[in-house]
Parts: sequence; C-alpha cells; structure tokens
Amino acid sequence: VQLQASGGGLVQAGGSLRLSCAPSGRTFSNYVKGWFRQAPGKEREFVAAISWSGDVPVYADSVKGRFTISRDNAKNTVYLQMNSLKPEDTAVYYCATHFSYINRGPLSTPTYWGQGTLVTVSS
Repeated sequence: VQLQASGGGLVQAGGSLRLSCAPSGRTFSNYVKGWFRQAPGKEREFVAAISWSGDVPVYADSVKGRFTISRDNAKNTVYLQMNSLKPEDTAVYYCATHFSYINRGPLSTPTYWGQGTLVTVSS
C-alpha cells in the first residue's frame, strides 16, 4: 500500500503551501487521516488529523490557526493547507491513515504512512 504525498517545496517565511496525499491502489475513505512532520534532528510529531466525515479536525498547538486539514473522499485525498509559514515549520511532512485521535492528538500510531514530502521555509 502506497500513500503518495506531494506539494512540498521551498517557500519564504510568511508564504503558503498546500500538501496533498492520495493512496495508490486501496482506498481509505472510511479511515481517519492526518499529517505528521519530522524536522532535522527531531522526533516525528503530530500536525493535524481529520475524521472520515471531515467534520472533526484537530491540530497541534504549533500550527493551530495557520494550517487547515481537509479531505475529499470522492478523490480519496487529504490536504494540508499551510499559511503563514515559519522557518520552524521546516520538516519532512508525512501523511498517514488508520489511527484514532482525540482533541489532544493521536491515541494510536497510524498503520499506513506516506513517503514524505520536504517543506523548507527560509527566513
């Protein structure tokens, strides 16, 4: 099973990027979907998650108010709109699916992961 993440790149601080993630092959329309990131020298951390219906998004405090997660089940795709980017947002961003979460973040480790897309924010 492959999750294909795309949309990363180099952007100046204050800019925006939109990440997308879709699976190749199997569909995951009924699963929770989310984004995680790993900055150089740091552990992977939770960024955002969204329920299968799309009406219960949750965000890490560090991105709340700047990032928006959404999904299109017809396209089997999850998105992460990132605005007002900061240099500390620089990381490899991973999409993931099949996990549970509450308002404080994930309760379980995702079963399926994408390959990651690099986001670099210059100051």
